[in-house]
Amino acid sequence: MSTIVITFVVAFFFSFIGSIPPATINLLVMQLGFEDRLRVAVRLAIGASIIEYFYAWIAVKFESLIVSMPMIASNFQLITGIVMILLGTLTLWSASKPTKFSEGFNDSGFRRGVVLGILNPLAMPYWIGVTASLESQHWIDVSTIPLLHSYLLGILLGGLSLLVSVAYLSKKLMTKFRNSTLLKKVPGLAMLMLGAYSLIRYALDT
Repeated sequence: MSTIVITFVVAFFFSFIGSIPPATINLLVMQLGFEDRLRVAVRLAIGASIIEYFYAWIAVKFESLIVSMPMIASNFQLITGIVMILLGTLTLWSASKPTKFSEGFNDSGFRRGVVLGILNPLAMPYWIGVTASLESQHWIDVSTIPLLHSYLLGILLGGLSLLVSVAYLSKKLMTKFRNSTLLKKVPGLAMLMLGAYSLIRYALDT
């Protein structure tokens, strides 16, 4: 098996499992799956995955600079906490009292995914750590342009595969609990808790 293929497969695997823990984007994809809006969920997933491609590229190219500035990581926690609380509040609000603004926000797909991807810079510290670990164990090689983009493509497709899977599984689950208002609020409640957790970590670190 060629080095390019190995690098792609390793990146795909770590991107897939790295997207499993609850976070802003996969919780919103879950919400769209509950609402039986797979097309919007897939477009959102594509937009967010493209942004993660560029965040991972920044992480690989500027690893030493980013690591030398620990303030950046703590600020990522602050940004993530604020964004998740705002989106969690909007999700709960739209689930109980739909408005024109919330409906318009929920109807957006690709552009919404791009915006949320930009507001989710925690991808950078994750890929800094993962890339450094994988390189130290000689599992990947990103020393050339083809190898680097093979790695980044694996990251993009791994995260995208997980998000699309979440959307489809959520739709399947919703067919059994179609009239459950509580189920529709689960992603919003999870985002509020994770946002609060991020803010608490930020406060403890500062």
